[in-house]
Amino acid sequence: MTKHYILSINPNAEYEWEQYTLREPITSGRPDFAKLIAEAVGDETGSYLVAVNIEVKVLEKTSPQLPQIPIDMPTVSVNAQRSELVA
Repeated sequence: MTKHYILSINPNAEYEWEQYTLREPITSGRPDFAKLIAEAVGDETGSYLVAVNIEVKVLEKTSPQLPQIPIDMPTVSVNAQRSELVA
């Protein structure tokens, strides 16, 4: 079973639990690994000793978007006569 998630890493997060978040790409919900494993076992009543293998492949990496700061540049108009440009 292959599932896709979005991992966000923010070492500067205010809280330690916000430094690493794993979300589903469409719903943005957090994955419920216990439910996924129960579905793989068959949802039958009982206790199971399970081995879970996690294989991670980075499919795409995006950089955080930095806020754009508007720069006000004064408008400069040039009204030079053609004769002034020729020396």
